[in-house]
Amino acid sequence: MNKATIKFGTDGWRAIIAQDYTVYNVKRVAEATARWMVSKGMKTAVMGFDCRFGGPMFSKTAAQVMCNFGIKVYYDEHFASTPMVSLGVVKLKADMGVVITASHNPPSYNGFKLKSAYGGPTIPSDIAEVEAIIPETALGRMESLETYQKKGLLEHVDLEDLYLKHVEDNFDLDLIRSSNIKLAYDAMYGAGQNVIKKLFPDAHLLHCEYNPSFHGQAPEPIHRNLGELSAALKNNEDLNLGLANDGDADRIGLYNASGEFVDSHHILLLLLYYLKEHKAYDGKVIITFSVTNKMQKLAEQYGLDVEVTKIGFKYIAEIMTQKDVLVGGEESGGLAVKGHIKERDGIWIGLVIMEFMAKTGKSLAQLIDDIYAKVGPFKFDRDDLHIEESKKLAIMDQCKAGHITQIGDRPVIKTEALDGYKFFVSEDEWIMVRPSGTEPVLRVYAHGPDHAAVRQLLDEAHESLQAGIA
Repeated sequence: MNKATIKFGTDGWRAIIAQDYTVYNVKRVAEATARWMVSKGMKTAVMGFDCRFGGPMFSKTAAQVMCNFGIKVYYDEHFASTPMVSLGVVKLKADMGVVITASHNPPSYNGFKLKSAYGGPTIPSDIAEVEAIIPETALGRMESLETYQKKGLLEHVDLEDLYLKHVEDNFDLDLIRSSNIKLAYDAMYGAGQNVIKKLFPDAHLLHCEYNPSFHGQAPEPIHRNLGELSAALKNNEDLNLGLANDGDADRIGLYNASGEFVDSHHILLLLLYYLKEHKAYDGKVIITFSVTNKMQKLAEQYGLDVEVTKIGFKYIAEIMTQKDVLVGGEESGGLAVKGHIKERDGIWIGLVIMEFMAKTGKSLAQLIDDIYAKVGPFKFDRDDLHIEESKKLAIMDQCKAGHITQIGDRPVIKTEALDGYKFFVSEDEWIMVRPSGTEPVLRVYAHGPDHAAVRQLLDEAHESLQAGIA
C-alpha cells in the first residue's frame, strides 16, 4: 500500500489520483479527522464532493470511516460546491464539514478540505492537530453505508437545494433578472453549473456539463483559461457580463461587456465600495499579502481598519470568527463578504456584483471607473513558473538573503516579506514572488499602472530573479 506522508497545504490536502491520492490514504486522513472530532466531543459532519474523478467513491469511503467512529454524517449523493458544504454545516448545525475536492488544481488531482461549525475553513492550528494524528495504517473492512444509515449514523441531504433557498432569501433575484444584465456563465465543468442554470435559465452557458476530466484543463478561473467566455462577450452584443467559477465554485472570475477580465483586486474594491457606500455596512477589511494596496487606500477613505494576512483563505476565515469583517479576500479569486458564511463563494460574490449593477443601472466598466476615481487606475497579472525544484529554492534563497535589489534597471525601494517577498519599485508598482502551497510552481505577481507596465515588470523580474542561478 502507498503510505504517503500526508501534508495539508494552503487549503487542504491535495495529491495526484492513483499516486498518493488513493482510497487507502483517504481512509487515513478520514480516520485522523474522526479521531480528532471525537477527542473534541464532536458528533456530526457534512460530507460533500465536487465533479472530479472518483468523488463519490472517495466521499463514501470517508463517510464510512467517520460513521465507524460513531459520527453522524449528512451525505449528499450528488456533487456539491465547497460553499454548499460550508453552508450545510451551518444550516444543519453540524460540527464539521468535509469536501472531497482539489479546487482549481489540474484534473489529475483530488483533495480533502475540512470545514468548521462556523461554515468556513478549519483554522490552521486545528488542521495541524489533525495532520499530526494521521495513522500509518488505514482501517480495514467497515460496514456499508446502508448499514450505518439504518443505525442512524448516515442521513441523505440535498446541499444544492439548501444553497438555492439561502440565495433566494438574501438577494432580490427579480430585480437582477429584470435588469439589463445579460449573463454569460462558464462553470469550467465545476460544481456551480446547476445553480446558475436554475437561477438564470436564460444565461449563455459554457462548460456546464458533467466532465470529471474538465476537458484536460485545470478549472482555475483566470484569463488564460477562459478564452471562450471572453470571446463570447466580445462577439455577442447581447451579453454584457461574464462570470466563471472554479471546480468547487468557491472562486470567481469576472468579465466586462468588452470581454476584458476583471481580476479579484478590482472585485474586492467593488465589494468594499458597494457594501460601505450603498448598503452602509461597517467592519474590518481583511486581505492576503498578494492583494493590491489600493484596498488600504479605499479603506482609509472610509475610516475602516485593514489587516493583511498570509496567503490562504483559512487565515481570513480565522479572523472572521473573531471580528466583525466587512470584506475578506485573496488575489486568487477567493472572496467573502458580510452577511454570508465565513467562506469564499464564487457564485455568491457574482450575485453581489450583479445586484450592485442592477441597483445602480451601471455597467461593470462604469463601476470600475468609479473605483478608479477614488484610488487611481491599476492593473495586475501573475506568471506561474514551472521550474526545477532546485532552481525554485535557489530563487527563494536569493530573496531571503536580500540579493534582489533591483527589477530590471529600477532599484527596489522597499521589501515586504509576510508570505513570500514583495519588491516595490514605486509606491504602486511591485513584484511579488512566492512558491505555490498546492502545486509545484513558483508564482510571480506584478502590480502597476497599466497592462504594458505590468508585463514589463514581469519580464524584467524573470531575468532579475534568475540572474546568477545555475
